[in-house]
Amino acid sequence: MKTRAVRMYGTRDLRLEEFELPEIREDEILVKVMSDSICMSTYKLAEQGKKHKRAPQNIDTNPVIIGHEFAGVIVEVGEKWKDQFKPGMKFAQQPALNYKGSLASPGYSYEFFGGACTYCIIPHEVMELGCLMPYEGDSFFEASLGEPMSCIIGGYHGNYHTNKRNHDLSVGTKPDGDIIILGGCGPMGLGAVSYGIQIENRPKRIVVTDIDDAKIERAREVIPEGKAAENGVELLYVNTAKMEDPVEGLRAITGGKGYDDVFVYIPNRKVAEMGDQLLAFDGCMNFFAGPTDNQFKGEINLYNVHYTSAHIMGTTGGNNDDLIEANDLAAKGKIEPAVMVTHVGGIDSIADATLNLPKIPGGKKLTYTQFDMPLTAIEDFGKLGESDPLFQKLDEVCKKNRGLWSAEAEQILFEHFGVEQ
Repeated sequence: MKTRAVRMYGTRDLRLEEFELPEIREDEILVKVMSDSICMSTYKLAEQGKKHKRAPQNIDTNPVIIGHEFAGVIVEVGEKWKDQFKPGMKFAQQPALNYKGSLASPGYSYEFFGGACTYCIIPHEVMELGCLMPYEGDSFFEASLGEPMSCIIGGYHGNYHTNKRNHDLSVGTKPDGDIIILGGCGPMGLGAVSYGIQIENRPKRIVVTDIDDAKIERAREVIPEGKAAENGVELLYVNTAKMEDPVEGLRAITGGKGYDDVFVYIPNRKVAEMGDQLLAFDGCMNFFAGPTDNQFKGEINLYNVHYTSAHIMGTTGGNNDDLIEANDLAAKGKIEPAVMVTHVGGIDSIADATLNLPKIPGGKKLTYTQFDMPLTAIEDFGKLGESDPLFQKLDEVCKKNRGLWSAEAEQILFEHFGVEQ
């Protein structure tokens, strides 16, 4: 059958094309992709082309389908998997495969497997690893955002703390501790706040920093301090650009103790070094943001590593358990992946949005692959709605939901464009 897909041929060479998919083999599954959110990692892939560690060297002749944060419906199941999967089932998928040591991953490495398409073929290794998961949620976009949420959850689970009695490690963020998310008013940071205010070993305080008042105000709108307080967590948004001495000012919030868990959400040397200076005794700093420069460095206080049990580490991606947790929490309404989304578009918007991702303000760019639609900011729905009934409907739905995208808004798009689910 034919598919429409955004494929990468080389550095900054993305093309939306229609082509024929081969017949599936007995150990493969054909799926219809419904939603695909755009990740900064895909921008980094497009910038590096063949130099990217996950990209094959023959992409100029065998281009790969981009996109790895996707969800949809199973269309056809190969004989090997017919007892486990059925046509019509909704699916979510974990792209971090690590199959037999290979770095191959959907959206980076496969000719017929990726998210920026109408249909694709899921290869056998995905099912063998348990990375194709039945999904029961009301919306497809929350399953797409399950992947970035799983990365966030993996970060929380990856932090650790020690004690002076033995060599046992306490995995996860410190209960009743102080968390700071540096550069945390972007989409991933807001996902981290949404998760952090409801976790079982929840902290007593989460401080979120940024240097942009507009981003801070949006963060405050979608995750108000009062919402965190309902769960017993003090939530503070801080503009460090307005502080005479950010390190001193941020430490003062904790009474001078420092932070038990520090998350660095932007790949900025000064911010990373500040994170190191903010650590409490036995504090753990997670350098979460992935830099494009493989020589990215910063000065770390190794005296504190030795004498005050400071831990410096990093996490990337999530595992199957993290994705299952993300989808379960979203389905129960305990986390809101929608806080990450600021723009919505169709498949025709993916290539341009990916290539210009750092230049487009706001958070996550969510796309639906079964129709064409310009990438549109949710905050622009009202103005567009003055002359377009579709955007008028979308604006009304989003405004009653704190400006957030929702399953109801998604359904409006599907009905408008006649998309069968």
